[in-house]
Amino acid sequence: MSAETSVPRPRESDLDISDSEIFNGMMAEAPFAFAFFDPGGRFLRVNSTFTELTGLPVDRHVGRLPSELLAGDAFPADLANLIESALERVREGKLPVTDQRIMTRAENGDTRHWAVSFFPLRGEAGEFIGAALFGVDMTEQQRVEEELQRSEERYRTLVESQQQVVWITTPTGAITEDAPQWRAITGQGLEEYFEKGWLDAVHPDDRPAAEEAWREALRGRTMFEWSFRVRTRASGYRHFEVRAVPIMRHGRVIEWVGANQDVTPQREAEEMRGRLTDQLGAAALRTARLQGATAMLAEALTVDQVVQVIIDVGRTALAADHSAVALLDQERAILEVRGGGDVPDAPGEEIPLTDTNIMTMAVNSRRPIFAESREVLRNQLLDAGADERRIAEFLESTEERSWVGLPLLAAGRALGALRFAFRKEQKISQEEGVFLEALAGQCALAVERATLFEREHRTAETLQRSLLPDSLPEVRGLVLAYRFRSGSRHSQVGGDWYDAFVLPNGQVAAVVGDVMGKGVKAAAGMGRIRNAVRALAFTNHPIPDAVLTGLDRVFEATEEEEQVTTLAYMVVEPGTGEGMLGLAGHPPPLLVSPQGTAILHEAQPGTPLGWATSRKHSKICVPPGYTAVLYTDGLVENRRRGLDTGLKELTSIVAEAPPKILTDPEALLDYLVDRMLAGYEQDDDVTVLAVHVPPDTKSD
Repeated sequence: MSAETSVPRPRESDLDISDSEIFNGMMAEAPFAFAFFDPGGRFLRVNSTFTELTGLPVDRHVGRLPSELLAGDAFPADLANLIESALERVREGKLPVTDQRIMTRAENGDTRHWAVSFFPLRGEAGEFIGAALFGVDMTEQQRVEEELQRSEERYRTLVESQQQVVWITTPTGAITEDAPQWRAITGQGLEEYFEKGWLDAVHPDDRPAAEEAWREALRGRTMFEWSFRVRTRASGYRHFEVRAVPIMRHGRVIEWVGANQDVTPQREAEEMRGRLTDQLGAAALRTARLQGATAMLAEALTVDQVVQVIIDVGRTALAADHSAVALLDQERAILEVRGGGDVPDAPGEEIPLTDTNIMTMAVNSRRPIFAESREVLRNQLLDAGADERRIAEFLESTEERSWVGLPLLAAGRALGALRFAFRKEQKISQEEGVFLEALAGQCALAVERATLFEREHRTAETLQRSLLPDSLPEVRGLVLAYRFRSGSRHSQVGGDWYDAFVLPNGQVAAVVGDVMGKGVKAAAGMGRIRNAVRALAFTNHPIPDAVLTGLDRVFEATEEEEQVTTLAYMVVEPGTGEGMLGLAGHPPPLLVSPQGTAILHEAQPGTPLGWATSRKHSKICVPPGYTAVLYTDGLVENRRRGLDTGLKELTSIVAEAPPKILTDPEALLDYLVDRMLAGYEQDDDVTVLAVHVPPDTKSD
């Protein structure tokens, strides 16, 4: 047998090393990992050091392939792959495979590094009879190499990061050694440097103080620290800081070692930080002003309110001396001045787009116009085709010195323009220009929103007036009264409604309803339900449960699933006050006696329209002299007051009412609405309907 290593030949012709006591001892004592494999790659023998790689006992390996140890043992998969791959290469090439690196983890969690080599073993005839593995623990060497590499990296980084130029002088400050780095910076020649030293390159304004401080340090043998400007080879100046210390021996100074460091980047950074601080402060102020303007614009509902906010913002946030807002009438091609008074360069409330001034230029060009001085404005107006004589007349008559014209654009569509003017010349920076454009964008959105609000309000108001009754019926034996007060800041039209009508049998139906939501959608839903109530009451039996059941079917067919609508429907006999009441998720009626006693009817509240339920009604009686009050939840409920609390307050307020209003339904409703809303911010519509039976009325 022969091998590509120094392994001695066995005494026998076959590979039977298991019988060799000498070999057993060598393997047990070997400080390196050792393993033999048969031609098929199975373990023949391993030593104890090899088990440190695998984590398995010696006998677990013998007769098995490395891959066979993976199934039930903790044999490392990467080690198995490495061994089998290397054995295959040795088997095919009959050549050693050396220095294969692998990393293992010991039982205590420590990571260990190994260098593994494989060598072919040959028989007497040179045939391949197996392979040997040698593994050397490289952990300590790896650690030393990594420490050395880290140390080298740290040193290299430290050296590369140094921007100091070192120089040395005698105890008296004389230059005796060259400083090539310093001369490369200053452009001094060698003789010049030896003769005049580093001080010769210091800026003339900084040199006297630096030289005096250096002489004082030499005399006192103390550390020298100073900063100054240094002339460079390029004839410019850079900022340097110097630190020099005396080297002492036996109480005497033997030399001075100094280091000059270029701190120009730090100085420039400090100056830049100062400029940035100023810029950030200005930007923060602009942002705060824009946020304030946005908040005020969000509170404005109508176009006039938006215009007033813009005028106020021009005065407070921009410190403009004059501000003006003009809105575009697209059909007439004019700008209508809506705020800010007369525009000096375009007097009158209407400005044709064919006239040339800073607002028409902003609208026509769809871009901001900045005129920082009279001369700039004059040139801009001339370029836009304005008459030179009119320009001269305007500039002569006004005290304004600079101007800003901003188009109001929404989705690229011009809505109008803003005009701000100042009595002093104003330099508009790029940042201020961005702020002004952002402000104009917010103003345009507010104008568009206010325009849509006014349009919707007019539409919804017209719709509601057409749907609600113009007047209540006059019926002998009953007095009817109503009050409606809008509570929405964003639209004066909601889903509250009321109705009263005489039924074919002579009874009177009184209805109060509440459709969730505001605007045209709520008003339209209210109209549909109101018409359905009348239709059902006239065509079917008018009792409340039948009407409410019919309304449920109508609601399911015509209204959206998420829509919520409540209703109180009451039928009363004139004169006697006898009647019936049905509620669909609505607050109970209030019965007010002539003596000031208030009672909430105990009828079941029921569920809102469209909810699956069995509708029922209850009897109600409004005796002569009494008043039944139907109302929506806006009377008793708001953000600060719950429904139960509101109902208690309603009954207690009736008890405090003056006696003379208790039998006057008009006065009673005014009293209830005023007292219930006093001290609260009204956030919902309030609708109240009173059914009063006069005390002197007798039944037929």
